[in-house]
Amino acid sequence: MTGPNGVQSRILIRDTWNTDVISELKPEPGDTVIYKNRFSGFYQTNLDSILKNWNIRFLVMAGCTTSVCVESTLRDASFRDYCPVLLADCTAEPEGFCLARSNYEATLFLVEHLFGWVSSSEQFINALAATGQ
Repeated sequence: MTGPNGVQSRILIRDTWNTDVISELKPEPGDTVIYKNRFSGFYQTNLDSILKNWNIRFLVMAGCTTSVCVESTLRDASFRDYCPVLLADCTAEPEGFCLARSNYEATLFLVEHLFGWVSSSEQFINALAATGQ
């Protein structure tokens, strides 16, 4: 991968330009931060133990590269018996975007039929509001 400064770089290396959190999403004091080093947020991290400690069952998924990092984390969540909900309008897909059939569409199909649920953020917010959450 080529970094913003034109120098060849690797991905998923902690404290490098491509792992920085953008200022709009910077963690607040007291937030839990998970540093991942592979495509899945569960791989060799303490995410599963933290979620189990908090008795979390449902996960709302958003992020970049829907068919890679988001799908990898979502699949791992499903394999660990979490109930993942993918917010389709809160993900992005640069891989194969110019092809007739996209990886994004394939991921949405797989999630909807095998690994969890797909929703828009508006539908999800409305469903929460309807239940008083």
